[in-house]
Amino acid sequence: MIYPDGMELTAALLSRRTTNGAFLPRPVSREHQRVLMSVAAAAPSHFNSQPWRYVLVEDRRTIEAVADISGRSMTALIEQGVFFERYRRYFRFSHAEMEERRDGIFIDHLPGPLRPFTRQVFSDAGLKLMRQLGVPAKLGEDNRKLVAGSPLLMAALLDRAEYRPGELSGFYSVFGLGASVGNVWNTVASLGMGIQFVSTPMELPDRWRELGELLRVPPELELMAVYRLGYVPPEERRPSIDWSSRHRKRPSQYVFREDCTHPETD
Repeated sequence: MIYPDGMELTAALLSRRTTNGAFLPRPVSREHQRVLMSVAAAAPSHFNSQPWRYVLVEDRRTIEAVADISGRSMTALIEQGVFFERYRRYFRFSHAEMEERRDGIFIDHLPGPLRPFTRQVFSDAGLKLMRQLGVPAKLGEDNRKLVAGSPLLMAALLDRAEYRPGELSGFYSVFGLGASVGNVWNTVASLGMGIQFVSTPMELPDRWRELGELLRVPPELELMAVYRLGYVPPEERRPSIDWSSRHRKRPSQYVFREDCTHPETD
């Protein structure tokens, strides 16, 4: 398979990335939206059950409301220290650390006042400093603007008739949705687009319920994730706090031969 811009599928998969910055303001064409939903539908699912459902949102009022929920969630997560406590183990602070671990995110972009304290920022003492500098509110507003500036939101849901947590159907449904969203994620670049989780509301149950009510999710469906999509500008502007996550584990760190006692060689 060849992508429209000539990239082979393998090259496209290996160059996949998440868009942390702003999108161009122009709407996502209906043609491209149909392409994304077509590749989403092409994913494998248990007994071809196709348990996924999608909501595509272009209405500015709805996008602004989702952005408000996302921004408030970000502010609360940073202010309360929940975000750092929950994800601190994934933070890396040097190229050497990234090279050794080959996972997590390299915090390589911070607001000026915080740069001398890169490692300390993500400690309890650093959180106090961040509060004093008004960083939680700043990050919340940055997050709100980022989501509000997105021309398209995509909500991913599962059909509760198939999605039954605690049963095998629960696993099969999540597996199928992951494959479906993965198809979308690996297709956007060929359309000149980017994609990113709108993840902060997921961290706070009250905000997640608020988002479900906004999207009028019926009882028979389960809201699983929300994404922002749009066309990527030639030069991406980085958010206030940003990171790099291009490293991948070496084969010896995640591949085994024949059984789990024989790691693959690098």
